[in-house]
Amino acid sequence: MTTNAQFADIILPFAVKGKFTYKIPETMMGNLRAGMRVAAPFGGNRICTGIVYELHNRETEIKTIKFIKSLIDETPIANEIQLKFWSWLAEYYMCCEGEVMKAALPSINSLNNYRPKFETYVKLAKDYSENELNTIFDSLAKARKQHDLLISYMSLSNYGNVPVKKNQLLVESKSSAAAFNVLVAKGVLMQYHEQVSRIAKENDKVEPLRELNHVQKQAYNSIKEHFSSKDIVLLHGVTSSGKTEIYLHLIEEQIARGKQALYLLPEIALTAQIIQRLKNHFGETAGVYHSKLNDSEKVEIWRKVVENNPADSYKVILGVRSSVFLPFSNLGLVIVDEEHDSSYKQQDPAPRYHARDAAIMLARLSAAKTVLGSATPFIESYYNAMTGKYGLAELKERFGAVKLPEMVIANTHEAFRKKQLVSHFTPELLNAMDAALGKGEQIILFQNRRGFSPYIECTECSWIPVCIQCAVNLTYHKSIHKLVCHYCGYSSGLPSGCGSCGSSGLVTRGFGTEKIEDEIKIVFPSAKVARLDQDTTRNKNSFNKIIKDFENKKIDILIGTQMISKGLDFENLTVVGALNADNLLNFPDFRAHERSFQSLEQVSGRAGRRKNQGKVVIQTSDPLNKIIRLVLRHDYEDMFKTQIEERQTFNYPPFCRIIKISVKHKDLSLLNHYSALLGDELKRQFGKRVLGPESPVISRVQLWYIKTIIIKIEKEKPLTKAKQLINEAIVKIEKEKKAYALRIAVDVDP
Repeated sequence: MTTNAQFADIILPFAVKGKFTYKIPETMMGNLRAGMRVAAPFGGNRICTGIVYELHNRETEIKTIKFIKSLIDETPIANEIQLKFWSWLAEYYMCCEGEVMKAALPSINSLNNYRPKFETYVKLAKDYSENELNTIFDSLAKARKQHDLLISYMSLSNYGNVPVKKNQLLVESKSSAAAFNVLVAKGVLMQYHEQVSRIAKENDKVEPLRELNHVQKQAYNSIKEHFSSKDIVLLHGVTSSGKTEIYLHLIEEQIARGKQALYLLPEIALTAQIIQRLKNHFGETAGVYHSKLNDSEKVEIWRKVVENNPADSYKVILGVRSSVFLPFSNLGLVIVDEEHDSSYKQQDPAPRYHARDAAIMLARLSAAKTVLGSATPFIESYYNAMTGKYGLAELKERFGAVKLPEMVIANTHEAFRKKQLVSHFTPELLNAMDAALGKGEQIILFQNRRGFSPYIECTECSWIPVCIQCAVNLTYHKSIHKLVCHYCGYSSGLPSGCGSCGSSGLVTRGFGTEKIEDEIKIVFPSAKVARLDQDTTRNKNSFNKIIKDFENKKIDILIGTQMISKGLDFENLTVVGALNADNLLNFPDFRAHERSFQSLEQVSGRAGRRKNQGKVVIQTSDPLNKIIRLVLRHDYEDMFKTQIEERQTFNYPPFCRIIKISVKHKDLSLLNHYSALLGDELKRQFGKRVLGPESPVISRVQLWYIKTIIIKIEKEKPLTKAKQLINEAIVKIEKEKKAYALRIAVDVDP
């Protein structure tokens, strides 16, 4: 801290490169510190809230430097580690620190306007003797409402020994506020206010951790041994091998040392199950952080982390990707569970960061250790373990020696030819489901497409309704009787006839989770059926409710998208059906086969995790597909071997780095012109390493036409220099005539 500093570099919430320098008023000198929020003039009369990055006395070339207007905080809301972390994110992911700050903070205004929550409690106005209480009750003999309210209070408070909430008292006593106010006026009761948490408290009772079994203990010791020489360890464990229990033991060790721990998961759905396990052992020192929390709840968690009060702070945070931005000051361990999952990657807006890689850097800045865990590791992560960059610990058998599920391939092409399909279900799947339901067991059906039908089509001329803003077919949602675009949210009513030839012969094509839900109720009318996808989980607590209902056996068959494939653990689930493996495999992306294997293996891993061996039925029209054959054997190592050979042959990660540039314009001809200029400029610098510009699979979104340019950079080449050249090329194009309406977005490690 520079107490006599004259200047402050401030991060403002704009997509503008660099920081903004301001003069420090004399009244602030000695009080201003990095990480504090300040109000600073920007432009004309505009006042913006920013965060102080650095105090200094360096000379500046700026002719007129404005003064900071006012100081908002008395203490920093961001620490030194965070500020360094933000700078790294901006540099690595080629965006602006203002964009990082906007993503990092719950809301810069909610931190400014945060108000603690208070609850009104009731107690006796003084310590009454038994005789005095009897006298009071006698005096209320004719005032029955007041009398009954006081009786209720004495019961709820155990004669004044237990705090009682005012709302609780009024509800339990069925009394009015008027009766309560009379008792307060008479000096019998009094009300007082206490600050309470917005975060619902769980059971305060904590339990000791379960002892690790022999195999888990070996993996745990292996991790500890690797930590003596490496900062990152990959825990590769088959599904249901007990990775979570190892994580909990590692967390407990860090907490015992006075350290904090961050436990990352890819989906909010997973936090519902894991947080209960954390709370059971760590009690209220375990917190959960995700996007479904409102701003006030996020700020409360933020403040408890930044204050790091030993008596009232979170020792471990469980959260999704945004949790990496919390202001940890004493981080000892970061766990990234299901580290392979694509949900960790932020797509839009900037920063387009990957939470796994960001977490690794956060741990490095904090001098902490990192554990990456998965049954199907990211190819690059496993390569780093194989080449010695990461340590590797393995769990090769399921907890309790439960067998991996029986795998069955169901040939949909053959079933259709033999007229054996019932709706979209093969005989193999129907028989497995019928047997499970007969034994009171549960079933998951995986279809990675929501809605009722991916599109509708005219039987006469093959016309298909498309989005008016995006180059995609509209998906039919039966529950709302509308066609919906999953890219921009545009919706329209179901047309009465073909938009091209006028025919009334419109039919649905393909199937999504909504259609499966409808049809499974016809096939198994007595079964209790539910659906888990984006449409059924829009409300804050809907994830948790569906998961809990399935855990409590209120649901027999759960139909869902990718979110049901990730780390969920159900005792009574024995059958999993993957309804259409083909739509996973046939995608134009170098990671398509890796992701297909991961999805199928992960959803398979939900079956038979406790006592009985499960069964998995994979429906496909291509039963000889090499990826499906590898899933049948649960053979990750062979999948890795074939994929790494292909990656090396065609120069894809981990043998190079990829930077994708998306160029957007609402005028297609101008887009073609400017993207070609940018492509030519980049090719002058990078030669054959540049691919494109090309139109992506979805070439228009929200009225913006899109072209993409891919740049492959060899691992041994300096990435910083390459980024500098890319930035210079983009700036040059943005200065072209009429380029003001052009949008250029950079995605590092897409």
